Amino acid sequence: MPSRSRPVTDPARARFWERPAQWMYIMPAAAYLLLFFGYPIVKNIVMSFQQYTTTTFYTGAAPFVGLQNYSKILASDLFFKALLTTVLFTAGSIVGQFALGLAFALFFQRRFPLGGVLRSLLLLPWLLPLVVSGTTWKWMLDPDTGVVNAALRGLHLSSSGIPWLTGTSQALVSVILINIWAGIPFNTAILYGGLQDIPTRLYEAAKLDGAGPLASFRHVTWPLLRPVVNVVLVLGVVYTVKVLDIILVVTGGGPAGATETLATQSYELSFQQFEFGRGAAMSNVLIVISLAFAIVYLRANRRARNV
Repeated sequence: MPSRSRPVTDPARARFWERPAQWMYIMPAAAYLLLFFGYPIVKNIVMSFQQYTTTTFYTGAAPFVGLQNYSKILASDLFFKALLTTVLFTAGSIVGQFALGLAFALFFQRRFPLGGVLRSLLLLPWLLPLVVSGTTWKWMLDPDTGVVNAALRGLHLSSSGIPWLTGTSQALVSVILINIWAGIPFNTAILYGGLQDIPTRLYEAAKLDGAGPLASFRHVTWPLLRPVVNVVLVLGVVYTVKVLDIILVVTGGGPAGATETLATQSYELSFQQFEFGRGAAMSNVLIVISLAFAIVYLRANRRARNV
């Protein structure tokens, strides 16, 4: 009996329907990004060029003022003080989070009893809402009734206690330490995942060549972990620059503006002074600073790899 031949699909027709099928998969994600990310960014940029106040919600009038909002915030003495505080807060937080996160990741790389349980418990600070964490730390660091000063007095390390949240020189250190505590789990989780991708045979070969722990870390761990380190540092800086919850809950930007950052200043302009145009301008400056750091760091790292 003559065998039936299967119908041959036209390659041109298959290619014709391939592109619409690809767009059907992409469109939901693209629509989500445009609606929940693209529109707020565009709206924020437009607001920064307008005199957008509470009266705008009733009248709908938001006069175009050009670069006036930007010139006002840049001419303010508080801007450069907040910029310096933001740099110190970000640098201190990133160094502490990354160093301790890497140390914990290397520690958990070794197998030992209850290692998985301890890794799970380490994630608790990351899972807690920052408002809850900030409120708890505010109570613990209270100069009069806080458990930290109570412990210091009990150990005879301080007779009167330390003004963790009321001293102008101690408040910034306090919020940096709290932010480090909250960011360690993220750094540990990402760096630990990167360490798991490094083949163990490389460590065995390095050990056979007589390399010790420091040499193995320098010549095996660090070079192969650098792509993950880049991601952790860039995301860490972008996230830390805009930290608002902890500072507002713990110090509110005080005392005497000692913990006032660009993020808290943007919040104050928008939701306390109701100068939404200036607040939008301040947040745009914050976005530009974050993007500039990410671009400069990634390009410098790419050049270092190519050398």
